[in-house]
Amino acid sequence: MLGKKYYQPKLFTEFNLADRVPDYNFYRRLKSVLNLDFLHAKTKAYYGSCGQKSIDPAVFFKIMLVGYLENIISDRQLMQHCSMRLDILYFLEYDIDEELPWHSTISRTRQRLPQALFEEVFDRVLSLCVNAGMVSGSTQAVDSAYVKANASLDSLEQKLPTDTAKNHLKKVLEQDQNQEQDSSENAGDYEQENDEDYKYISVNERKLKDIAAREKLWAARHKRKPGTHDPRSKFLSNKLHYSPTDPEARVAVKPGKRRQLCYAAQVAVDTSHHVISHIQADFSDRKDCQILPSLLQNLIHRFKKHDLKVDRLLADTGYSNGENYALLEKHGIEGYIPAHGTYKQEKEGFTYDEKEDVWICSQGKKATFRRFYMERGNLVKRYYTKRKDCKDCPIKIACIGKQHEKKISKTAYQAEYERMIARVESSKGQYLKKRRQATVEPVLGTLINFMGMRKVNTRGLALAHKNFVLAAASYNLKKYLNFTKKRVLAQVNALEGQISAIFNIPSFCLS
Repeated sequence: MLGKKYYQPKLFTEFNLADRVPDYNFYRRLKSVLNLDFLHAKTKAYYGSCGQKSIDPAVFFKIMLVGYLENIISDRQLMQHCSMRLDILYFLEYDIDEELPWHSTISRTRQRLPQALFEEVFDRVLSLCVNAGMVSGSTQAVDSAYVKANASLDSLEQKLPTDTAKNHLKKVLEQDQNQEQDSSENAGDYEQENDEDYKYISVNERKLKDIAAREKLWAARHKRKPGTHDPRSKFLSNKLHYSPTDPEARVAVKPGKRRQLCYAAQVAVDTSHHVISHIQADFSDRKDCQILPSLLQNLIHRFKKHDLKVDRLLADTGYSNGENYALLEKHGIEGYIPAHGTYKQEKEGFTYDEKEDVWICSQGKKATFRRFYMERGNLVKRYYTKRKDCKDCPIKIACIGKQHEKKISKTAYQAEYERMIARVESSKGQYLKKRRQATVEPVLGTLINFMGMRKVNTRGLALAHKNFVLAAASYNLKKYLNFTKKRVLAQVNALEGQISAIFNIPSFCLS
């Protein structure tokens, strides 16, 4: 007989949320291993003793982790998603008829809690992976990726001269102040503002004078029609432009992709089980080689908390720098970073004599070391020939033209470069290169495409760093649960094999 379902809401219902979430559910297993009760003592100093109760800090961080695990970057959408999932409600310890926090509460709490608290949560998750044997610490692979900022290129404006930037900021702040306050008192407060408040919107006036010529050249090169104001078809520079929406976001571009405002996510991954050992946010207009010293310092400091030591560091050519090579050797770390293509071991027409530390030209004349010099941010050694040697030289015009002496620049870290190149070109270096590519690049792809890091839903470098840290913690939690599940299954299979061997029982009968 054909059945037909009729639904009528019950006036009273007996419902136990724990009975509806199976034992193998991801969030049920996550709830059993993740303990965030320590946050209550850590955050007690940031709340008063009276007034309305705030959101539980443990619940806040759990909601944030759910957002990255579910690949949701909108706080409003995240809260709607949580209210519709029984397993997430069980993980958050909320009942089905209990109202969840507002999405605006999540945004305000993220801004007000300090960065050290987010780092503490990441360290707690990392300690789970360390205790499970997932982190060896010996070999770390480092790479970076651009993450889109919460601002558009349409918002870019030209920076102001340094003299007028403070006055501009003062006018903006005056509009936001309460109208009941005395304007004279406000003026005194603005004079005490720090330079950090306007350093992103100001620039030297001399640099602003040539922007018209650059804009004209840019328009001619890209055949832009007069009167066109499309920001993607005009000259843009981080030195001359800023976004009022997010002044700390920077214009970045990758080959084959359009320009956009971004932050840079710097990631270090342990090669044993692909666990993220460190992550930090930085400006996207900074080169990777400039960020490596701070990244290495933070990584070593984090590993000291877990009694780990870095033995090898794997990175791509973007981190290549003589100072970085020397820094790795100073810390006793074996680096595998290919040298940049601009590095030249030989100079055309000259031969280097390492014993005497001189360059010898084709005519037998010597260029001797005279002084150190900073060239494009790099420390180099300057070698000069003698004027009397070049005065009557038959190839003077072709060699130095109208100059009086030959000038040769050589990096001050020649020995470090040669040792690094020898390691990279060895068979071990070629193997570690493939291992780096198979380790850190898939991790970055997973974070950006599947764990909520395709875009930062906040504004400012500090908040971007908080987002990156929690996204990495979510990734490590997922790795940890998969690892422990496989380990338990392996132990069960081994136990079944022993029982089968002792009692002569077929293994399929035990499964």
